[in-house]
Amino acid sequence: MDHTSAAPAGLDPTVPHPARRYNYWLGGKDNFAADRASGDELQKLFPKVRLGALANRALLQRATRFLAAEAGIRQFLDIGTGLPTADNTHEVAQRVTPDARIVYVDNDPLVMVHARALLNSSPEGRTAYIEADLNRPADILEHPTLRETLDLDQPVGLMLIAVLHFIHRDGAAQPIVRQLLDALPSGSYLVATHATSDFGTPEQQKLYQQLIAQGKSDVWTRPKDEFAALFDGLELVEPGVVPASEWRPEPGAEIPARSDINIWTAVGRKP
Repeated sequence: MDHTSAAPAGLDPTVPHPARRYNYWLGGKDNFAADRASGDELQKLFPKVRLGALANRALLQRATRFLAAEAGIRQFLDIGTGLPTADNTHEVAQRVTPDARIVYVDNDPLVMVHARALLNSSPEGRTAYIEADLNRPADILEHPTLRETLDLDQPVGLMLIAVLHFIHRDGAAQPIVRQLLDALPSGSYLVATHATSDFGTPEQQKLYQQLIAQGKSDVWTRPKDEFAALFDGLELVEPGVVPASEWRPEPGAEIPARSDINIWTAVGRKP
């Protein structure tokens, strides 16, 4: 996509967007020149960023399969959906349990256009889509589409995959996560991944802070302790808080260096 005429109403293709940049790193074609330029600039500074994106995507699939196959979850709230690629949340879940219901949430009009066109449910289950912003969780929780699709008296898998690091300021993510979890019943799960600078050299960490200050990166990295605090009060699923590639990897999978991934992940159950 390179022409503004291809853009849905409300979308500015000259401004890079995280979902489209992520799509570019994953090898997709649903992105604009500004997204590719932003992705290339970050990749020059952090050459393994694409590897991290792929590891994050693989984690989404493994965690969804765990929730559906082992934890018995039949409902999913996926916030920060991103542009559709292979094996999206509903595809993985409905492969295990065809009657699974999924609500996708994103704030990019282009994501919603593609989601409605491509994220088609199994006949037994259901998928629905909400255009909303994670910074306003009440808008999501009170949305009629959510209430029509999910039964909030039954456990829900809350998927916050590579989205919380777009919430800037220290401590700003935790109250949002808490508000979402408070609306979900016992037996629900939180799955989250988050970019971190924990594994970078002091020089890399300083560089990243400079990029944030200059407005050249929209990713607000968080250290392990702040990420782990998002799971306060939850029962962590083994192996706990680990890099994305180390959470229940596929048998025989090659585990990259932590400095190549730079993403914390965890899964927790609400008691």
